Amino acid sequence: MGDVRTELLDFALSLPEAFEDHPWGESVAKVRGKVFVFFGMEASPRPRMTVKLVESHGHGLSVEGSEPTGYGLGKSGWVTVPLEADGVDPGLLCDWIEESYRIVAPKRLVAELDANSRKTGIRSRGSRSRDDP
Repeated sequence: MGDVRTELLDFALSLPEAFEDHPWGESVAKVRGKVFVFFGMEASPRPRMTVKLVESHGHGLSVEGSEPTGYGLGKSGWVTVPLEADGVDPGLLCDWIEESYRIVAPKRLVAELDANSRKTGIRSRGSRSRDDP
């Protein structure tokens, strides 16, 4: 499972101005000082990630073993999802990481992400913008 976690972290860090931090001993990805994905402790026996979802919130919670995030974050749309659940693959998890990034990042950086996707002709994994249907 370490490979999937590494793939997800690499994807998160590929987003504009994203960087890794380790508050509370956990790995997180941040943009402009704000967390957009929590990866937990590297040696966790239950690898999970936590993302903020709006559009995919119901889908995220429908995954077996997922739950609203504790500490009151669940009330704000944060969902903790196991990385090894049935029906979950790295592509879907990357989509959710990007959705969380788009919610947390400043609009200018989201526009930069969209512009880079248009310029290269390669859409990022979860390349829908907030305005897409």
